[in-house]
Amino acid sequence: MDVPLLDATAGRPGCHTPVWFMRQAGRSLPEYRAVRGDGSILEAIARPDLAAEITLQPVHRYGVDAAVLFSDIVVPAHAVGFGIDVAPGTGPVAERPLRHRSDLERLPLLEPGHVAHVAATVERCVAELPASVPLLAFAGAPFTVASYLIEGRPSRDYRYTKALMHTDEVLWHEVMERLSASAVVFIDEQLSHGARAFQLFDSWAGALSRRDYDRFVLPHSRHVFTELARRHPDVPGIHFGIGCDHLLESMMAAGPTVIGLDWRTRITDARARLGAATVVQGNLDPALVLAGAEVALAGAEAVLADNAGHPGHVFNLGHGVQPDSDPGVLAAVVELVHERTRRAPGGPT
Repeated sequence: MDVPLLDATAGRPGCHTPVWFMRQAGRSLPEYRAVRGDGSILEAIARPDLAAEITLQPVHRYGVDAAVLFSDIVVPAHAVGFGIDVAPGTGPVAERPLRHRSDLERLPLLEPGHVAHVAATVERCVAELPASVPLLAFAGAPFTVASYLIEGRPSRDYRYTKALMHTDEVLWHEVMERLSASAVVFIDEQLSHGARAFQLFDSWAGALSRRDYDRFVLPHSRHVFTELARRHPDVPGIHFGIGCDHLLESMMAAGPTVIGLDWRTRITDARARLGAATVVQGNLDPALVLAGAEVALAGAEAVLADNAGHPGHVFNLGHGVQPDSDPGVLAAVVELVHERTRRAPGGPT
């Protein structure tokens, strides 16, 4: 059976180029708004029945080639009792940020029992998904999660995060070691219960210079990919960040199977730098979806032209679906990508 996502991540031709969208399950869907209810997103994630239903909604609506678990990058930190929530309209917030060594006591190592509800959601999703549509596990990368814990909320300058890096490097690495270990446990639980690929989101790594990334972040992200490859040697891993063009070589050195590109980096340029065989994910600008079907479809055509028929391509946006996106536009993008890239068995596009 064709599994387009797994074919593409292995760099081999499948029946068509696979499509999924970051944040494909969420506020852009009326069916999500109908079932989501009030309260924190973390409360919804804690209900396997609801979280599984939300995970599957975009598969039913769009016919995408992967479901991505409805979860959040701060779920592990919340599960161990650090004291972080997701505030509507703001994002992750921590009343007591991690600024001192004593704060590390509030961030114990994640254990499988802490996220039993996530494992239950994964099992429900896998039981309902067709074999051709894998479930994607995900976790926040150590740096991005650390930035939320240290800043206490989303930040534009990462002043406290960068200050901790450069004033107490020992503590910094201890925090990152703990977060990388938690990411491994979190993804491992999802894979062990049926997910067949994963993405590590380092959303805000682009705020760092390459020098700082290599010194303070790369060893810890590499640990996540290395350890998961040891536990699940045949499972592809995707590495993605925003504004990370200057970090591509370093992010690839962390060991992913697939490098995710935001809309700023051309696929052609990424392969020129990383190697012609590099498997990439991306990278339609999400703002083009907001501009309507004509603009979005032209943008999708441009992405496909940039990829030039390379089998190692997972079509996605260059960041997440915006809440006010028109689901009809996204459905049209999926249809176009599938139609333009459809391959006869064993034949060319």
